[in-house]
Amino acid sequence: MYRMVDFQRKLRGVPGTVRRIEYDPNRTTRIALVDFQGHNPMYMLATDGMKAGDNVTAGDEGVDIRPGNAMPLNSVPVGTIIHNVELKPGKGGQLARSAGSYVQVIGKDLSYSILRLTSGEVRLVLSTCMCSIGAVSNQDNQNQNFGKAGRKRWMGKRPSVR
Repeated sequence: MYRMVDFQRKLRGVPGTVRRIEYDPNRTTRIALVDFQGHNPMYMLATDGMKAGDNVTAGDEGVDIRPGNAMPLNSVPVGTIIHNVELKPGKGGQLARSAGSYVQVIGKDLSYSILRLTSGEVRLVLSTCMCSIGAVSNQDNQNQNFGKAGRKRWMGKRPSVR
């Protein structure tokens, strides 16, 4: 069953409580089921270190710099690790959504924020775009072994045995 994840963090200013962290077979990262006051529970990407009972909020002003909270880039201090970054305001997060990924805010310039991706690429993104604080969960995903990765493979002919 496909779980609909809220990449836009539509509920602004409404506090939520993490009910549980779940495995999702369609993603490399874990997802968190969050109960928002007066609204239906929603799924969001789980942040590294997030656990059941944590409080999360999305908003423009007055939101703490804590893992799982969402805010516009102009509210995020330089040097902060973020994920689920929008490229266009209101479109939903598009950068740093897979397991263990993150983006670092390295500067601000007029109406843009300067971001460094894990690949080393530096991008300019409008400061009105939303992002979530912290790195995405399940950082050990890259260490999974699916079988023959360590075996020696023969290239071309097999060696003759005499």
